[in-house]
Amino acid sequence: MRLGVLDIGSNTGHLLVVDASVGAAPLPASSFKEPLRLAEHLDDGGAVTPAGIDALAGFVANALEVAEDKGCEDMLPFATSAVRDATNSDEVLRAVEDRTGVAIGVLPGEDEARLTFLAVRRWFGWSSGRLAVFDIGGGSLEIAAGSNEWPDIAWSMPLGAARLAREHLAGDRSDATIRALRKKIRADIARDAGDLLRSGAPDHPVATSKTFRSLARICGAAPSDDGPRVARSLPADVLSDRLPKLAEMSDEELGDLPGVSPSRTHQILPGALVALAVMDIFDLPALEICPWALREGVILERIDAIRRSNGD
Repeated sequence: MRLGVLDIGSNTGHLLVVDASVGAAPLPASSFKEPLRLAEHLDDGGAVTPAGIDALAGFVANALEVAEDKGCEDMLPFATSAVRDATNSDEVLRAVEDRTGVAIGVLPGEDEARLTFLAVRRWFGWSSGRLAVFDIGGGSLEIAAGSNEWPDIAWSMPLGAARLAREHLAGDRSDATIRALRKKIRADIARDAGDLLRSGAPDHPVATSKTFRSLARICGAAPSDDGPRVARSLPADVLSDRLPKLAEMSDEELGDLPGVSPSRTHQILPGALVALAVMDIFDLPALEICPWALREGVILERIDAIRRSNGD
């Protein structure tokens, strides 16, 4: 069957159209996305602004049209941190449904981590042993670990790259500000690090999603044009060497780096701070980049449900 997965993230709205079959990997058929930047459409009280609601409703209407044009039998719409944490979340969702007819579900942070872990497990397989999976989004950082298809532990923290850029680095990238943010990030991650570390070092530490992919590309990983099956990694020592220079660069200079989208330049520095904190605190010399992430996890869970309903 042809499915549309509608992902409302903190940075981007993304419709991924896939051909899904029981027992087969989801086959991408089409992609449609727009830079919503919902994490930056928040007022002082943490509510999504009317302009943000308009942008979201407009994107959903356009995505629905694309999904119909591409022959989708069903659409799986979900929102993550930006909508989840907004003080007017219910109002935002009602407005979008009233204008488009699409009822968007909000994924709890733990479910976001759990579904991303499922996608990584299916991509790398059982030979990876105990997996640890890290995902830096626009609004949150997800961590999950385990030896099976579902993680033993999964949690989410408000350490997304867009959130940190907006709340801590807007207009001030002084050494003192960066050092204070570095201290906060590491303290927040370390608070629950023992939940993962008690089981020992993971056999296979993995990172997913755009921020990690951009950082890996900056540090020498192969470009996306080389295809998803090329091995890519983010080495801690290389990123650590590059961090001082990243802190000195303007948004225009950051936008000239390989793998960096112009709309995400302001997120590179906070994303790098989070990535290095993860690798230092969990004593990981590098993270392998997985091309599958949350959207694929949502698709795989739906395929599993179809399999169960068919009695397979």
